[in-house]
Amino acid sequence: GVAVGAWPRLAMEAPELWVGFVGAGRMAGGLVRGLLQAGKVPASNVLASAPSDKNLHAWRELGCRTTHCNLEVVHRSTLVFLATKPHILPAVLEEIRPAVGSHHIVVSLVAGVTIQTLQRLLPPWTKVLRIMPNLPCVVQAGAMVFSRGSNAGDEEAALLKSLLSSCGLCEEVPESYIDIHTGLSGSGVAYVYLFAEALAEGAVKMGMPGALASRIAAQTLLGAAKMLLETGEHPAKLRGDVCTPGGTTIYALHQLEKGALRATVMDAVEAATNRACDMAKD
Repeated sequence: GVAVGAWPRLAMEAPELWVGFVGAGRMAGGLVRGLLQAGKVPASNVLASAPSDKNLHAWRELGCRTTHCNLEVVHRSTLVFLATKPHILPAVLEEIRPAVGSHHIVVSLVAGVTIQTLQRLLPPWTKVLRIMPNLPCVVQAGAMVFSRGSNAGDEEAALLKSLLSSCGLCEEVPESYIDIHTGLSGSGVAYVYLFAEALAEGAVKMGMPGALASRIAAQTLLGAAKMLLETGEHPAKLRGDVCTPGGTTIYALHQLEKGALRATVMDAVEAATNRACDMAKD
């Protein structure tokens, strides 16, 4: 538990933000690291709960407060992130429901749980938002989308966006895009790792040491992505710029086309999106 005296009697009395996490897994940890490193919230204003100490020691090392009591998190926070596994969320919502007030902002990171479900299981006035982050939030290069429930206004959306922009790209979208984002970005980082591994293995085959090849492959991906974001150009335009007539790149691209790289990646995004939709129905 936490020494109660260390906290303001009511979170609302403090001018600064009091942030709670119900659930302290990898995704929540990535988010809180982004917030702390950007200086958006002091660690002493963060309280995380989990049933065991397994994940909590990492939060304590960051200077955050921890507890095993979900209700304590709600009592002592204004902004509450829900970061549990999907199957235990309904029980958690039932537990915290009596403590949720009109001053709370409840933000769910839980995959496959709709805003409608969250609003049904929380008091009718609750300000609810739903976000879908991805793992690179851990290094402040995440891609997040969020949607707001019927009681969350511009003020809450702006607060969430300003906080989460410290973790990477953050866009407000219609809720129907969240499953697509899961397939494109949540799972998409794994497709990129597979591609990076294959790039490096190609270089190893040609005689470059593996560790060097991996570093160069990673920096190649980072640089290509940075150019896309900073120029705003269509990927096809930038790809065309690299291809000189009769040069090395067009020979390589011909092989990628033979292997149906684009169609395969499109299939992958489709499969992951469909799976995300299926999981939401379960």
